[in-house]
Amino acid sequence: MTLPADGAGLRVVHLDTGKELRGGQRQLMLLAGALRERGYEQLLVCPEDSALEGWAHSEGFRLLTLPRHDPGHLHGITLLRRELETARFDIFHAHDGRSQTVSTLASLGFGAKRVATRRVTFLPRGLGEALQFHRLQYGRTCDAIIAVSGFVRDLLVCSGLEASKIEVIPDGVEIPAQLPDAAFLASIRRQWELEPDAFVIGHAGAFTREKGQDLLLEAFIEAGTSLPARSRLLLVGEGSLHDSIGSLVANTRGRAVMLRPMEDLTPFFAALDLYVMPSRSEGLGSSALLAMAHCVPVVASRVGGLPEIVEDGTNGWLVDPESPAALAQALISAASDPDRLRSLGLAARDRACAFSSDIMVNRTETLYHRLVSAGRVSS
Repeated sequence: MTLPADGAGLRVVHLDTGKELRGGQRQLMLLAGALRERGYEQLLVCPEDSALEGWAHSEGFRLLTLPRHDPGHLHGITLLRRELETARFDIFHAHDGRSQTVSTLASLGFGAKRVATRRVTFLPRGLGEALQFHRLQYGRTCDAIIAVSGFVRDLLVCSGLEASKIEVIPDGVEIPAQLPDAAFLASIRRQWELEPDAFVIGHAGAFTREKGQDLLLEAFIEAGTSLPARSRLLLVGEGSLHDSIGSLVANTRGRAVMLRPMEDLTPFFAALDLYVMPSRSEGLGSSALLAMAHCVPVVASRVGGLPEIVEDGTNGWLVDPESPAALAQALISAASDPDRLRSLGLAARDRACAFSSDIMVNRTETLYHRLVSAGRVSS
């Protein structure tokens, strides 16, 4: 791979319309932070009072906020276009679907190249107006589309988008140089009232149907006494299904606990013996990569891009989706052999290194420069 010497002179707008701190926002933060170190000038565009706004302020990034109560972000688009009248930008990078529309309308006529990242697996059904809009949104208004997995790329091609415009750049993960020591692990378990010898299972993600926390809780309950007596399940997140997930947690009689979202997940992963991704759909699975980077093996549904990172029997387990029974059996298998669990954890960390944030940043940087260079040649 040929990399540009640095980002001097290249200016990038990052756009994201998410309010919460989820996988896509974490990837934007990784990318923007690394590009700043490489000399890029950047502008972050995100909703007012969002998690990204708070992070951008604390890190000193140039920021434009999309106002509240602004249907379709029309006023926000106007504000961004005014900004562009006095500042030239080379790349507009939309990190979610809604921000791609903002990116297109705001950048029209300013000569910038447009990039859109696609990390979800759902597509409009049928061949009606919704699918035509999808093709317009990602086909004609983008100079390049980043798919976070081969699975997402194939979906985009099947929807009618040009394969030549699609670049597979998996999400990146920061690999800890050192793992927490036994003293740190003991302190975290005391803080969360976990027994030192407890078998601790964890999951972090938005409480939405596609993430499958209900399947995990059903599996945890079904595994019952086949798990070690001091087994615990930690769920980190928030979302529309918070109350229904809470009802299932109550059925575990204190063996499962819901924790609030946390920006730094290092303590969470340090407390775990096993991480679970019970997803019904998943573009790649960046939280699974985070767990693997912390030497925690993963049980994952065989859906979307998850089989591209989790290798069954090598660094974790792959199970049939929508099957609490299969998930329960994987939990029991993981808990029954501590030596194998440790071996799979080491293999998981090795696998995560192939998805390091440096690789993600390098590939994205190369794409930016290729697009800008092609535009200069054609003009």
